[in-house]
Amino acid sequence: MAYREVTMIEVKEVLRQWLSGHSRKAMVKWVGLDRNTIRHYLQVAEQCGLRIADGVDALTDEKLADVLAALGAGPGRPHGEGWAICEKHREKIAGFIKDRIRLTKARKLLLRQGIDVSYPTLHRFAISELGFGKRRLTIPVADCGPGEELQIDTGRMGLLEPGEDGKRRRFKAFIFTAVLSRHRFVYPVFTEQTADSIEACEVAWEYFGGIFRVIIPDNTKAIVNIADPLDPVINITFQEYAQHRGFFIDPARVRAPQDKGRVERAVQSTRDDCFAGEKLKTLEDARRLAREWCLNEYGMHRHTRTQRMPLEHFTAEEKRVLLPAPTDAYEVPLRATPKVQRDQHASVAKAIYSFPRKFVGKTLEAVATRTTVRFYENRVLVKVHPRKPPGGRSTDPADFPAEQAALAMRDIDFLRRRAAQHGEAVGDYADAILEGPLPWTRMRRVYALLGLCRRFGSPRVQEACSNALGVGLVNVKRLGLALKNGPVPQAPVGTSRVIPLARYLRPPSQYALPMPPRGHESNDKGDNA
Repeated sequence: MAYREVTMIEVKEVLRQWLSGHSRKAMVKWVGLDRNTIRHYLQVAEQCGLRIADGVDALTDEKLADVLAALGAGPGRPHGEGWAICEKHREKIAGFIKDRIRLTKARKLLLRQGIDVSYPTLHRFAISELGFGKRRLTIPVADCGPGEELQIDTGRMGLLEPGEDGKRRRFKAFIFTAVLSRHRFVYPVFTEQTADSIEACEVAWEYFGGIFRVIIPDNTKAIVNIADPLDPVINITFQEYAQHRGFFIDPARVRAPQDKGRVERAVQSTRDDCFAGEKLKTLEDARRLAREWCLNEYGMHRHTRTQRMPLEHFTAEEKRVLLPAPTDAYEVPLRATPKVQRDQHASVAKAIYSFPRKFVGKTLEAVATRTTVRFYENRVLVKVHPRKPPGGRSTDPADFPAEQAALAMRDIDFLRRRAAQHGEAVGDYADAILEGPLPWTRMRRVYALLGLCRRFGSPRVQEACSNALGVGLVNVKRLGLALKNGPVPQAPVGTSRVIPLARYLRPPSQYALPMPPRGHESNDKGDNA
């Protein structure tokens, strides 16, 4: 037995012809319904108070509604044994639907439990009794005021032509749609990073001639770190950019495309209408094509909803009320979370920067621009350094004690002055240590000398340095052993000349054995060993 849906149009037409005096035979021919169906409609109409003598004028909207309601409330479609089985296992089937299990799979699961029901019956039961397949009702939200909202989304657009390496590269696009006028801007990119989103926005402001007050982006990681319907966490770099340009961010809810319906539909239409079938060699070609398409094709096509051309609509009502377009370039800062190492330095972009000792072992937040690097601890600014190139170093002497700062900064003069404070001979001994090329390679020896002054006292080290210089001994380790174990040998009385350092008493040639003449064989033992 076949069943069909009762429509308002056919019921109204049957009643209209009946009240006009047409026969049932003619109604079968004109309406296309069988005699039993027409008879059923007329019986229900009479039960609702309609009489043929009342004429067509009696068929009001209210009477028609009563008849339709009665038809719907009358004897329904008879159900068989399969329907009874579904009714018996209603909760189980409802659980499958709640868990988003396909009905084909649900039927298999039921069969495993010994419940045999045909798929058509299961499908009909799920639709009629459990609301399966019904889409949620939506209410169109009223459009905003001019220049207020701009919706943003990204999507894959296509492939560029093979490059020199023979490979084709895929590109995406940021799609901007003005909520009121539906005017559109498309900006192709290779990656969907925060820097790309800022770059796309900067070009969009130039394209629109101003800045919208609110943007509604998708929950892309380039803009939103943590998606939440109430308290989304915005990417701090993009948040700072929004603050700098003066607009607000209102992210769409997760898995709620209706929040930005203008854009969701725009992704596919842009891909199909703008880029499909195009042979593009570079990203710049794609950007040029997208701009021309937005202005000359999409912008000049009458929109179904607004019944106006987007470009004309935007120019007339939105462009003049936008926030002023930027006149200065925006620099996207580099962000990092470096850890301060034991040497009191942290690395950012392959350059190192100094910190006071209390920050050793801590992880800080760094924000680098072209000229400066700012370091934060718990969002509190703790240090500012000038930006250095990769391999560079910025060391602040104030971050270290005086001795450590001198070593870090290779301050030779500081060490000399510090040694001279313990006595003239100590200063001369430090000068002797630092004499020669690359003096900073011997700075640790001067620090060791200063350590001897603290350990044995300046007067005793002063005397030891004087004696050591007298005999040409410039060795901090031997000087320390002498101070510990015994006096340093003194120069002979009456000798005022200091023996030059690192001088040979005889030329090196006197220490070399003469080479035997070529071809001479010695008779000494071991010559042929």
